Amino acid sequence: MPGLQHTATIAAPPERVWAVVVDVERWPARIPTVDAVERLDAGPLAVGSRTRLQQPGLPTAVWTVTELADGSSYTWTSSSPGVTVTAAHVVEPHPDGSRLTLALTVSGPLSGIGWLMTRSLTEKYVETEAASIKRAAETSTT
Repeated sequence: MPGLQHTATIAAPPERVWAVVVDVERWPARIPTVDAVERLDAGPLAVGSRTRLQQPGLPTAVWTVTELADGSSYTWTSSSPGVTVTAAHVVEPHPDGSRLTLALTVSGPLSGIGWLMTRSLTEKYVETEAASIKRAAETSTT
């Protein structure tokens, strides 16, 4: 199964990093790889929550939360014909503050060709997202 993982150490407590990670509605202001976000349900992220995400160079996708451990991790998936993308966001305590891990896997009958077409862009986006979350958590009080 194609995929990638990126880890960043953040000089902020896990609670602050988590607050940035789950505040998806503010991602367009904080993360340059996200053009628009629309929550499709009310309330905090929970299993079953859906979010429409627009990113440059990628089709608009609806992401559904499939797993959530409040305060430490959530996983969401997005599907299109022949491809399912699963993205995990994990925040853990670290001696220097927190460790953020962003992981992405691609599955389905068209995942191989889809990954070949998007791998470079996806790698760049995940690295940019981790750096942006780091910057927001280290400079924010929320």
